[in-house]
Amino acid sequence: MPGSADDCIFCKIASGKIPAQIIKEGESYVAFKDLNPQAPTHLLLIPKDHYSMLSEVKDCNLLGTLFQQAAELAAEMKLADGFRLVVNTGDDGGQTVFHLHIHILGGRRMQWPPG
Repeated sequence: MPGSADDCIFCKIASGKIPAQIIKEGESYVAFKDLNPQAPTHLLLIPKDHYSMLSEVKDCNLLGTLFQQAAELAAEMKLADGFRLVVNTGDDGGQTVFHLHIHILGGRRMQWPPG
């Protein structure tokens, strides 16, 4: 279940307390390589502020920034043939780290249905 920002691994990455392969950072977000990649390109894009899951975010500007950055990161990673964005939400949605994050997956053909 959702934890607090104090024990959140993604908050620790965003604050620099835990190292990660940072790809891009802005005022409100950090993007880094996933430690357990599911595709040749697998990045995680997180807000710096702690939101346990998507349903907690009430700031449409933040969501717009995150999705805009996801698209820009896909372009920077040369994923012109396509990519997938995934936001797992809650236990039944497959969320394992309770800090909002967007998976950016690409570099191979994605399958459907996804899960």
